[in-house]
Amino acid sequence: MYPHRATEEQHREHRIRSFQPRRGRMTPAQAGALDRHWEQWGLAIDGTPLDLGTLFGGLPVTLEIGFGMGETTAAMAAADPSMGILAADVHTPGHGNLLGMLEQSGARNVRLAAGDAVILLRDMLGDASLAGLRVFFADPWPKPKHHKRRLVQPHFLDLVLPRLAPGALVHCATDWEPYAEQMLDVLGARPELVNLHPEGDGSAWTDEERRADGTVPGYAPRPDWRPVTKFERAGLAKGHVVHDLLFRKI
Repeated sequence: MYPHRATEEQHREHRIRSFQPRRGRMTPAQAGALDRHWEQWGLAIDGTPLDLGTLFGGLPVTLEIGFGMGETTAAMAAADPSMGILAADVHTPGHGNLLGMLEQSGARNVRLAAGDAVILLRDMLGDASLAGLRVFFADPWPKPKHHKRRLVQPHFLDLVLPRLAPGALVHCATDWEPYAEQMLDVLGARPELVNLHPEGDGSAWTDEERRADGTVPGYAPRPDWRPVTKFERAGLAKGHVVHDLLFRKI
């Protein structure tokens, strides 16, 4: 059954979090998908170590933190069945929605994790167990007093990097420009990571430090394999500029 109790008990840990715990109201379709498929495809982030080889049948595994309603996760899973996706989030309707899309697509290379990704990384995943990390459109916490809540921070990478196997791909995307700058600074400061696009992304980002040709050094063009989501389209409609960051673990 869906682990409401496990995810709620985690919040007793006294530390700064990058998310607001929320369950939200589910549609009947989301609730039905949760009931039908959680036992098979879901797991609680409860501190119990995971055997990813057994869980994914030997596939390499990418961890996706914060999948929202799951559109990107479902599309990328269907497009590349050779990659397992461990999708972590705290939003109950999102879990139900993603399970419904997986049911429709027939993709079987996704496992959903309910709860705090920090606990997942810290207590449940072994060293060099991940082939990749995805952080797409994480909460930017725009107010200065909330910047400490942003997920991509040096202490977060201290936790992530040992879990990444050599050659693992780190892929971040955001439509909040100050957060993009922070991500680039944090990722670029780690000698274990190599920026795959130091030459820039070709965008017309209105940054005074951009090159004369409009490129911004360090950002990547949006890869074809990352679908554009409803959230991203809404940001673009507001005039936001989306930036992808692609780094490889040495």
